[in-house]
Amino acid sequence: MSSWRGTRSPHSLPSSVRSTRRSAERRLCVREVLDRLLPWWEAGQSVAMGTVVATWRSAPRPAGASMLVSEDGEAVGSVSGGCVEGAVYELGQQVLESGEPVLQRYGVSDDDAFSVGLTCGGILDIFVESVSRESFPELGEVAADIEAGRPVAVATVIEHPDPDILGRRVVVRPGESHAQTLSISPRADDAITDDARGLLATGRNATLTYGPDGERRGEGMRVFVSSYAPKPRMLVFGAIDFAAAVARIGSFLGYHVTVCDARPVFATASRFPDADEVVVTWPHRYLQDEVDAGRIDPRTVMCVLTHDPKFDVPVLEIALRLPEVAYIGAMGSRRTHEDRLSRLRDVGLTDAELARLSSPIGLDLGARTPEETAVSIAAEIIALQWGGDGDRLSTTDGPIHGGHEEHDAPGLQSRSADPDPTT
Repeated sequence: MSSWRGTRSPHSLPSSVRSTRRSAERRLCVREVLDRLLPWWEAGQSVAMGTVVATWRSAPRPAGASMLVSEDGEAVGSVSGGCVEGAVYELGQQVLESGEPVLQRYGVSDDDAFSVGLTCGGILDIFVESVSRESFPELGEVAADIEAGRPVAVATVIEHPDPDILGRRVVVRPGESHAQTLSISPRADDAITDDARGLLATGRNATLTYGPDGERRGEGMRVFVSSYAPKPRMLVFGAIDFAAAVARIGSFLGYHVTVCDARPVFATASRFPDADEVVVTWPHRYLQDEVDAGRIDPRTVMCVLTHDPKFDVPVLEIALRLPEVAYIGAMGSRRTHEDRLSRLRDVGLTDAELARLSSPIGLDLGARTPEETAVSIAAEIIALQWGGDGDRLSTTDGPIHGGHEEHDAPGLQSRSADPDPTT
C-alpha cells in the first residue's frame, strides 16, 4: 500500500502531516485547557472557566478559546493573547466565590476598554462559569470522547432572562437520541439539540440565539455550542477524472478526503492535489481496515466512482452493511445500477440494505463535465444530510434555512458599553 506524500500507510504518517488542513489553533485551545482542567475536576475542585463565545472585528482569539482560574489562584490558557486576561482572572475569582456564571463583553467602545487593555479594535464576549463535578458531571465522558477523537458537542446557555437557567448544558453526540435535556421546555430542548448536532456535523463552534422558550426567531436566550470533532471523512473509491473534481469539492465542503484505487498508475498525489490522502490498495480492503480501526463514523460519506463490478461490489457489500454512515453513492448508468443491484443481491444484501445506496449518484442537474457532476454529488450529500429535496427555492414556500446563526452583537446586561460591531 502506498499513500499521500510517501510510501507508508496513511495512518503511519506523522500527525503533523496528516492533519495539516485542520484547525490547529482550535484543537490546541481545547487540549491545553482540558489537560489541566480534568485533574482539578477529578480531585473534586471547582475551577472558573472563561470561554470566548463570540467575537467581532479583529478579536485576537477564536470562539472556543478558554482560560482557567483554579481555587488556589493558578491561571491556565488564554482568551485574548494577553489583552484581557487580567480582567478575566479577577472575574473568575468572583465567580468561584459566588458560584454564579457571568457573561461579559470587552471591546473598544467599553468604558473599561483601556483598563483591560483591549485596544486592538476587537470585541469579544466571554462566558465565565464554575466547573466542578457537581456542575458538569459529564466532563469525564466528554474528555474521553475528545481524547479518542469521537465527535461530541457541548451546548451551554450563556444568556437567559431567568438566571436559574444560566449555565445549563447538554452534551450532544452524532446519532444519539435526546438522552439529556436542558429542562427549559421541550421546544427549547429539541431546537438546541438539533442545532448543536448540525454544528457538530461541520465541526464548528457558534453562539445561537433563541426566544426564552426556544423560539427560533426570538431573542433573549443565547446558547454557545462548542464542537469537538475531527473533520468528517469523504472516501472516494476510483481514481478517475471525476474523482479529482469530487475530491476538490469535498475539501471545499470541509471533508478530510481520501482517494483509494488499486491501480498505482492512476492513484497518485499529483493527480489528486486536493485529497488529504491517496491510497493504493483494493477499495474493499481499505474500507474494512478503516472499519476495524474505528475510523468510520455516522458523518462519513462514500462515493464509489469505479463502475467496475470487481471493485464496486466488494466495497459496497461492506459499506451497505455498516450500521450507519451519512451517504453511500455509486456512479454508473441505470443499466449498470441494475446489474450492480443484482450482483449485490447475489452476495446476500437485503432490500433494506440496498435502499441505502444512492445510485445513479447525484441530483439531476443536467451535469456534463466532471466538475458539474461533482456539484450534483455534493448537492445530493447536502440534501440528504439536512433533509432537503433539491427543489428550486423560487418554487417553494417556508424557511430557506433549517438552522440559524447568531444576530449582530446583542446587548448584554453587564458593565460593557454595548458597542456596535457593525460600524
